Amino acid sequence: MGREAIQRVVNLAKSIGMAVKTGKVLFGAKSALKNAKTGKARLIIVASNCPPEIRQDLEYYCKLSGIPLIVYDGTSLELGAVCGKPFTVSAMTIREPGDSDIMKVVVRKNV
Repeated sequence: MGREAIQRVVNLAKSIGMAVKTGKVLFGAKSALKNAKTGKARLIIVASNCPPEIRQDLEYYCKLSGIPLIVYDGTSLELGAVCGKPFTVSAMTIREPGDSDIMKVVVRKNV
């Protein structure tokens, strides 16, 4: 992994943490799927080890609703740690980013 890729991961992790602290964020695959179907989410993030059937459903509904989906490079345990949670997070929904610049990070990643 090059320096630029590492910097992107660090920026994404900081943005996720800020969104959790200052915005409206929901955790869990069921919640993410519900928000993707209704189009209420601004962004959905899934861990790299999210079960394939859940990930495929999320990708499908995000595409239909025009919601960006990011696959976080780390595992669900690492995503939970980035969010400051003592549990695994396989999928999370950002309804309001708060003070986070996560939507700018998404634009830079061209998701």
